[in-house]
Amino acid sequence: MQIERTDLRNIAISAHVDHGKTTLVDGLLRQARTFRENQQVVERVMDSNDLERERGITIFAKNASFTYRGIKVNIVDTPGHADFGGEVERVMNMVDGVLLLVDAAEGPMPQTRFVLRKALEMRHQVIVVINKVDRKDAEPDVTLNKTFDLFIELGASDEQADFPVIYCNAITQQAGPTPALSPDYQPLFEAILNHIPVPKVDPEAPTQMLVTTLNYDDYKGLMAVGRIFNGRLRRGQVVARIDHEGRVNNYRLTYLFAFQGLARVEVEEASAGDLVAVAGMDEAHIGDTVADPETPLALPGIRVEPPTVRMTFGVNTSPFGGREGKYVTSRHIRDRLARELEHNVSLRVEDTDQADKFLVSGRGELHLAILIETMRREGYELEVSRPEVINMKGEAGEVLEPFEEVHIEVAESHMGTVIEMLGRRRGQMTNMHQGGDGSVYMTYIVPTRGLLGFRYQFLTATQGTGQMHSLFHDYLPYAGGIEQKELGSVVAIEPGTSTAYAIRNAEDRAMLFIEPGVEVYEGMVVGQHVRPEDLLFNICTKKQLTNVRAARAEVLEALTPPRRMSLDECIEYLGEDELLEVTPQSLRIRKRILHTEQRAKEQKRAEKALEEA
Repeated sequence: MQIERTDLRNIAISAHVDHGKTTLVDGLLRQARTFRENQQVVERVMDSNDLERERGITIFAKNASFTYRGIKVNIVDTPGHADFGGEVERVMNMVDGVLLLVDAAEGPMPQTRFVLRKALEMRHQVIVVINKVDRKDAEPDVTLNKTFDLFIELGASDEQADFPVIYCNAITQQAGPTPALSPDYQPLFEAILNHIPVPKVDPEAPTQMLVTTLNYDDYKGLMAVGRIFNGRLRRGQVVARIDHEGRVNNYRLTYLFAFQGLARVEVEEASAGDLVAVAGMDEAHIGDTVADPETPLALPGIRVEPPTVRMTFGVNTSPFGGREGKYVTSRHIRDRLARELEHNVSLRVEDTDQADKFLVSGRGELHLAILIETMRREGYELEVSRPEVINMKGEAGEVLEPFEEVHIEVAESHMGTVIEMLGRRRGQMTNMHQGGDGSVYMTYIVPTRGLLGFRYQFLTATQGTGQMHSLFHDYLPYAGGIEQKELGSVVAIEPGTSTAYAIRNAEDRAMLFIEPGVEVYEGMVVGQHVRPEDLLFNICTKKQLTNVRAARAEVLEALTPPRRMSLDECIEYLGEDELLEVTPQSLRIRKRILHTEQRAKEQKRAEKALEEA
């Protein structure tokens, strides 16, 4: 018999990148007195990962809770970037409603569309929170109308389209039913209690809990996090774990935790509707069901959209391989990728015909870049290839490739350049309108492969002022050839140490990536050529000195500072014949074939085969 848990609410908070989502959660936790009066708490407490703090985005879904008027509210902070959509998709299985945060000036954005579509598909009740109403360019009424239009466009039901609206300023921790804000978050707290459905559960039915997140504790072992849909869980209870294939294994729960504030608190028992973490299973996967061993009934699994981009991860084979990393062998890399698969539901890993290389597929460049950066910080050393899209076969046998819906905001003066750039990448404009501040908003449908390596060129062309966001659109027929790399590379032809004299001679023809005194090897990419073809160059050439004065002149010679590239920029830069060497200390771009003569022979062989074909 189902009952209503009036003492509990489970909600997710979703938004586009940088719309103030994590700041809002901070305020809710503080005003609900989750922390002690004298407790020191960092800003953006839910962004607990170093990469999240550095990039200012949420990558991993996280749980917290607060109590208001005696009612416990479990709140899950979800990523705003479509590349981490796997996190959003599994979180939607844990909650009964969603706070959708929208910027009062920018309105609904691409990732707003993405997370809202997921919420509506799950038939969740949505509370729209219009944030940043204090901005000078804020237009709350316009934003509300655009949000309503988005609900209708995404097929919201009449009940879902009749959503409650709360206006707020997350920085000052104020909210209200109108843009005239109250002094605190009380209107938002009340909206959560009044509009988010209470869990309807049967605590006497056979136990069913869906595993949505996995953690590991050095003392307690593997911990499975999820929601109890039916029945109860007790510490020490024997449970059955049902995996994706329907196999059943029995375990005894050694620990049972509930969420209180930002911490996990050990409890003796939890009932249907609660979000909990359990330990005692030596193996578990996301989507598994923890059930009653006498009547093991599985819950529907978590369905995740397939990956669209893949890269090859392999052992670092450069002359500098093994110098800087702690974990450098194929066994280390294989084990690390296997551990990532346990909780990263959007990731796929396949073996290749080479034992030291693995094909890793994800939802986008950023999704894979975060994995690479995480491994790098953990001490792993590896080499990765240029990202490539994953094509499919259509019903008629034709090749289908993934397309992205790209939303762009640029100054009117840069509009022509951007249109030309996307046109060369087979982009099709579907919408364009002008903003009141001299900006132009454009929507494109572009092949995913046309966007690989595009972001840096876009920022350069718009002088860093352009905004670009994309999300997966659909698989459509192959769009035709695209010239991926417009400029060639400067490739070192001898090993040694770079000199100021050689760099000075190369500056007229290239943008260099290194400064004097850097150790290089043959086949290493040291710069970007100003022309489409590669430039073979001896970056280690020394000036023939005749006296002391000439030596001082070389030291004092003014050089253009090198271009420092982040991991994301290095991945974007890669050509098809290049690899990225990733170590805890360095990022080096190199040719797949290091030896200059051998590379030339392979190129001639490929050109001849192309002519014969």
